[in-house]
Amino acid sequence: MHSSRTPKAPTLDLPPPFRLVILREVGDAFAHAKAVASEAGAGTLVHVGRFDLVEFAVVLEPEEPLRTARRAFYAGLVALRDALISHAPPERTITFAWPDAVHVDGGLVGGARLAWPAEADENAPPDWLVFGAMVRTVAMGEEQAGLRPLAATLQDEGFDDTGSGRLVESFARHLMVAIDAWQTHEFATVTRNFLRHLELEKGAIPAIDGNGDLLIRWRGKAEPDRHALAAALALASWLDPATGGPRR
Repeated sequence: MHSSRTPKAPTLDLPPPFRLVILREVGDAFAHAKAVASEAGAGTLVHVGRFDLVEFAVVLEPEEPLRTARRAFYAGLVALRDALISHAPPERTITFAWPDAVHVDGGLVGGARLAWPAEADENAPPDWLVFGAMVRTVAMGEEQAGLRPLAATLQDEGFDDTGSGRLVESFARHLMVAIDAWQTHEFATVTRNFLRHLELEKGAIPAIDGNGDLLIRWRGKAEPDRHALAAALALASWLDPATGGPRR
């Protein structure tokens, strides 16, 4: 296991083959994971110990071409939702907004990102992928409950024990389940889980193409609307570049 950069930070109970890297509060888990991905390898999980956010990123090494390997993004999102569900009050609804945002009862709590090497060949396995996620746990400063109805925090929504690393531990375990489904040729179960919780217009019939694109069919229309995953991941829809956290 990599040594922690914050001696007082608690370690996390992660299943094999995850290896933990803990950054200080000012660190950037996604950027760090990308920087060390080639050397650190698959299973490296970078966690930033913050009070107001759950922030982490994990390195993956898929064995299939990049054009289809990007579907790992859905495995990560489904694992993140499953982890949130395990800490949520029973009445909470957790949904996705295409392609990358996570909502609790309609309020934005955060989302996910996916990165791959800039020069990677679409038709060859990439050296690495990095799945990163960020979830808002508590309101800070002017971000008080009710003042920003389109935003949400886990604390305001009644989630339990999410600021101590338990959510990251849950994510790691659920990601292993999703990866196992992929490796046993049952990845359709992962995409069905994603689509089941995807926010859509009434009448939309969704599907995920082999390369991860979202296909939306409409009655009376011969061809589906195609939403390219690779292009959609170029810019995180939920991330505020000014604050470095989820939009408010």
